[in-house]
Amino acid sequence: MRRPVVAGAFYEGERAGLERQLNDCFAGLTREEDERVIGAVVPHAGYMHSCSVAASAYAKLPSADIFVILGPNHQGIGSLVAVSTDTWETPLGAVDIESAFVDALPKRIIDIDENAHRYEHAIEVQLPFLQFLFHEKFTFVPICMSLSDEETAKEVGNELADAIAKTNKKVVMLASSDFTHYEPEGIARDKDEYVIEAIKELDVSKFYNRVYARNVTACGIGPIAAVMHAAKRLGAREGELVSYATSGDSTGDRSSVVGYAAITFS
Repeated sequence: MRRPVVAGAFYEGERAGLERQLNDCFAGLTREEDERVIGAVVPHAGYMHSCSVAASAYAKLPSADIFVILGPNHQGIGSLVAVSTDTWETPLGAVDIESAFVDALPKRIIDIDENAHRYEHAIEVQLPFLQFLFHEKFTFVPICMSLSDEETAKEVGNELADAIAKTNKKVVMLASSDFTHYEPEGIARDKDEYVIEAIKELDVSKFYNRVYARNVTACGIGPIAAVMHAAKRLGAREGELVSYATSGDSTGDRSSVVGYAAITFS
């Protein structure tokens, strides 16, 4: 069992408090499931900062049998690209891994390794949103990436697309990432708009070129690109920016912010 490591810090640590917090995250949003959506980018900061942005993407997600969640490895522990096979727990209960999907992964670059996930928050913070919306009617596949270069991202995306093509179940992919870190708000928004334009075009090479050109410090570059690549292979034509905000919107400090974006692929 993979126990939560940021419950009580990034989000409320008890069921009742977490349910209230999630209700607040979705306040003012209309649940509009879009069956065309096959992937999304969602932020992973503390809920007090980014949950309303994340919720705006989740509000559009269709129900699915399997959610594949990719996130960066902030800790640098374990295999460089790692999938977990443990059941994961949050204050809202346990979520099982879709073992058949893990078995279907070609594993040309993705290893099975629990250590890479043990202390990482980027994937964990997404699970309560899925539990809140879909209860126990889904399984998931967590993939943690320490490598974020274009070649690796495309290889991971190819593995996902190959595995999804083999399954007869509905699969939705999520890339967990925050955007520009610790820049004045005007600069952060400008940099993020620049790379989000490439994300909306599902142009992985353009995305990387723009990240490098502006030194954009998004932490989930690899997961974003992998989901972009897989989504395009699976028939997605475009990305839609659903919401954007910065930490300055919650803290009032505009001098050094982190950017958050919700983007869907269909």
